Amino acid sequence: MVVIDPSITAPELVTPSPAAAYRVKRPVTFGRWFRATGWRHLVAVVMVIFAVFPLLYVLSASFNPGGSLVGSNALFTRIDLQNYVKLFTNPDQPFALWFLNTILIGTVTSVCTVFLGALAAYAFSRMRFRGRRAGLLSLMLIQMFPQYLAVVAIFLLLSAISDVFPILGLGSQLGLILVYLGGALGVNTYLMYGFFSTVPVSIDEAAKLDGASHVQIFFTIILRLVAPILAVVGLLSFIATTGEYVIASIVLTDPNTQTLAVGLYSFVSQAFSNNWSIFAAGAVLAAIPVMAVFLALQKYIVGGLTAGSVK
Repeated sequence: MVVIDPSITAPELVTPSPAAAYRVKRPVTFGRWFRATGWRHLVAVVMVIFAVFPLLYVLSASFNPGGSLVGSNALFTRIDLQNYVKLFTNPDQPFALWFLNTILIGTVTSVCTVFLGALAAYAFSRMRFRGRRAGLLSLMLIQMFPQYLAVVAIFLLLSAISDVFPILGLGSQLGLILVYLGGALGVNTYLMYGFFSTVPVSIDEAAKLDGASHVQIFFTIILRLVAPILAVVGLLSFIATTGEYVIASIVLTDPNTQTLAVGLYSFVSQAFSNNWSIFAAGAVLAAIPVMAVFLALQKYIVGGLTAGSVK
């Protein structure tokens, strides 16, 4: 039996430990903060400056009416919209038409690339057939060789097609789109195949029990669940198409059918009449479609795989 003396007060019952009694909070110094987290902020600031400075330099050069990059070393010393006006007033260099051509070719190519890649990825992911593994490996091996190696073959092929189907030959935007779509199946299909494989097969099986076909499952269920990878592939395809120069410069021979990548080069291709300021202004405007597509697809890129699909 334990008897507690009522004369003993509560603070005397609990005796603090010596470590707790003499524990003193150390002051936060600059050295401790820098070693813990400060160096990360320094690295982040350096990387931001490294990435933003070229963009600011090009933007400053676009406002410089001098026409040379040397005069743009001092950022934003002169702000003039003359270069942007010249882009749309020169009939020999139709920038507005180049802009529309780029949007058209980039949009059609990216949409068709996503559709063809999704069809191939769904077939490789959900169906079992002879040559499936060999087909996946072949797609990866083919993509190891860049499309630039086939420039001569593409030129000769389109030149021969021009004699039979001029709409698909040299100088045709449709012919350029078909050339781009020739490389649609490859890394995109393999990337989408891995994403399709993460979707539970039980969703397909449940839909088949309800009488759904492969076409209905693909268009009504699977495409909604794999929206993030479709957005990523579409964005990458749009960026690659709008910035591609080598093949576009060979296929598109008419200035009225050229894209921005080919048309802007005409501002700096001549030996004695280079105008880097107008080129910089065109480069700034050419970045707007890519930024718009990225912002439009951002919510799908950062979205989950099957969020809300399984209850």
